[in-house]
Amino acid sequence: MNEPSALSDPTAVAVELERLRGTVEAGFARADGQLALLVQRSDQTDKQLADHEQRLDALERSRWPIASIGALAAVATVAVTVWELTGR
Repeated sequence: MNEPSALSDPTAVAVELERLRGTVEAGFARADGQLALLVQRSDQTDKQLADHEQRLDALERSRWPIASIGALAAVATVAVTVWELTGR
């Protein structure tokens, strides 16, 4: 069979394999960089989520006194109104 002369030359094959190895290595390096970026963004998102959870918990804990104060103020207003109406 007739083989192309480039494939029968071991030096040309070695050079082509080295070129392919470099191309594959560069592709893997690029993929590794992109994966590292995704991991970094995921870590940042996790930190933001944890921060938001802490802030939400703090808001929920401080929310109940506001409702209680409003209810106490309403009861006090009703008591003062009743006291004034019965006092006159």
